[in-house]
Amino acid sequence: MTAPLEVVGRSVERSDAVGHVTGRTRFAADRAFPGMLHLKMVRSPLHHARVRGIDLSEAERVPGFVRALTAADVPHNRYTILSLIGVEPEEEFVLAEDRVRFKGEAIVAIVAETEEAAMEAVAKVRLDLDELPAVFDVEEALKPGAPIVTHWGNNTFMYEGHPCRRVRLGDVEAAFARADHIVEGVYNSSPIEHAPLETTGCIAVPEGGRFTVYTNTQALYFSLDNTSIILQVPGNRLHFIGGTVGGGFGGKVDVIVEPIATLAAMKTGRPVRFVYSRSEEMQVSSTRSAWRIYLKDGVTADGRIIARKVTSYADSGAYSRQTPYALTKHAANAAGPYAIPNVSIDAYCVYTNRQPTSAMRGFGVTMASFALEVQMDRIAETVGLDPWSIRFLNAYRNGDMKPHRKLADDATLIETMQAAAALVGHELTAEQQAMTSAPRAGGDPGGR
Repeated sequence: MTAPLEVVGRSVERSDAVGHVTGRTRFAADRAFPGMLHLKMVRSPLHHARVRGIDLSEAERVPGFVRALTAADVPHNRYTILSLIGVEPEEEFVLAEDRVRFKGEAIVAIVAETEEAAMEAVAKVRLDLDELPAVFDVEEALKPGAPIVTHWGNNTFMYEGHPCRRVRLGDVEAAFARADHIVEGVYNSSPIEHAPLETTGCIAVPEGGRFTVYTNTQALYFSLDNTSIILQVPGNRLHFIGGTVGGGFGGKVDVIVEPIATLAAMKTGRPVRFVYSRSEEMQVSSTRSAWRIYLKDGVTADGRIIARKVTSYADSGAYSRQTPYALTKHAANAAGPYAIPNVSIDAYCVYTNRQPTSAMRGFGVTMASFALEVQMDRIAETVGLDPWSIRFLNAYRNGDMKPHRKLADDATLIETMQAAAALVGHELTAEQQAMTSAPRAGGDPGGR
């Protein structure tokens, strides 16, 4: 016997709501510990440069200066964000070694008795940088002779030996040749900053051979495992405490502050607080990727889409973070929830000298949906249908073949549109009201 629903359909008070609205919630950075030190970063003032030298002599004379950390101090000086799920290579440095690849990249960590002393010492570090040409546009980055951002020699992530994630179904060019209309569009989006109320940060506290890290990460054990790898210490020596993210939306999945704060606590034997300023949050934390998406559709006179070609470029910035994974999600969804028998998708993860990009609310899929749905409206206008009709006509049904060779299962686009029409008072045709996501007559998985 199925248990009665106790939450669905009811208004349930959040367990943390009262603390948040009354200001009583204790967030990660609100804590203070005896002898706590403060960590601030020396960051690159250039978008792309070789690091020729670092002069710490003036910084070391600042009252309250404790120590500096450079790349040589980090046991495994690579962020390992995606390697835990088998996506490699590791290519982002915890602290820059011979080259910086974006403005704001961390080069030296300064640890001091107070935040003010740390900031003063940061200002007195002298960097010897040899500026290099930079590239900021995804298509410019793919041209011959473009400045190379990566260490492997080209500006794309490689998928099974290819410079893009590829999806193929049917024969797109043949379908274009017999289409009554060709509808093309180019869709661009800019980077989007998450702008959390609480900036990225943590406090690492030594506790008898172990280290407790109070952090506002969105992925507690992911952060613990990555920190363990970077510092080359067993995971059982790390105790991560989270829970109050302070706003994240995907941006606090990246493991940016915990490894270096914990390393500083290991080196000094004292608690270390590392919290981004608002300007750091805007400049160096991951944004949603900027995208450029080219769409070309072959459409019959009655509005059926028989071919769709997608060429898309995600700006990963200088390093991968979560973007190569986002491209896989993007490629799986780039044709939309529509039954199209001929599809070609080339999705590029491109490296530029911008700040790295990463996860944000459906990353990879959200921008595809934006481009596709604007394109659907253009198709409707081209063939003389209303926007509702073009979507009902082409909607997935159970058993339809998706471009990545998976059958649609539990498709509910038709039912969702019917419910949406009822909510907004849009009158559907009798045929649209009678439609369901049941398999098509004859069980044709191709959808035609």
